[in-house]
Amino acid sequence: MLFVILRYVIQIYSFALVIYILMSWLPGLYHTWFGRELGKIIEPYLGLFSFIKPLGFLDLRPLIALLVLQGLEDYVLPMLMGLVL
Repeated sequence: MLFVILRYVIQIYSFALVIYILMSWLPGLYHTWFGRELGKIIEPYLGLFSFIKPLGFLDLRPLIALLVLQGLEDYVLPMLMGLVL
């Protein structure tokens, strides 16, 4: 049951991260109430990847962060479930 809840939390957070990434196409959205609140949730996680420097104008941090979340959901959680069962 705990792993199912964790999987849903990761999926919801991944969805929020994708929304935050898409908001970058219209930078004014970051200054709305929704953008500020979403930033409070997403920016600390993206900060973990601050060692990755942008390639020119292309920031790869969100892509790497999303891949890490998908890896957690697809590989780490099933392995942990196998250890517990």
